[in-house]
Amino acid sequence: MTAADERLDALHAEIRAHKAAGCGFEPCETCTNMVPGEGPATASVVIVGEAPGAKEDQQGRPFVGNAGRLLDKLLAEAGMERDDVYITNVVKARPPGNRDPRKDEVAHHWPWLERQLELIRPALLVPLGRHALARFAPEARISEVHGTVLEAEGRRLFPLYHPAAALHNPGLREQLVEDARALGRALAP
Repeated sequence: MTAADERLDALHAEIRAHKAAGCGFEPCETCTNMVPGEGPATASVVIVGEAPGAKEDQQGRPFVGNAGRLLDKLLAEAGMERDDVYITNVVKARPPGNRDPRKDEVAHHWPWLERQLELIRPALLVPLGRHALARFAPEARISEVHGTVLEAEGRRLFPLYHPAAALHNPGLREQLVEDARALGRALAP
């Protein structure tokens, strides 16, 4: 295990322990498990969703439900496996009723994501969906920039529609597969 992996594991432990901290933020206090993220500290790609869903909350792991299974297929289309990337969310606890996280909740969790990104130093950040994209490129619209590389605040982004969107709107699935293939091309040397 590398020093970077050890630092990332320590950060994961800090995030998991936060559940008992009594911070006053509803998602942290009502979730079953905090969901820090998973993947190698050496990942060149970090995938970021908005917040954990019900399955993720139960297991304490990101993207393990239906959207996660679709994400795994999309990674395969890009020529990668789940173990090749780091997967996390902006918010590390499931908001009650799967509601959108509030601005103050995002701000509460943001330092953890920043620390993850500082430790991993990915070559490419893949925000999934409009909510995650808005955290990195507030002026960008997912419908206009999905499947393309863009620079924002010193970061190289490759936004994708959220896999859950394709589960609710099957017409997006073909677009997601096409965008995943473009992601593979963007990573090619």
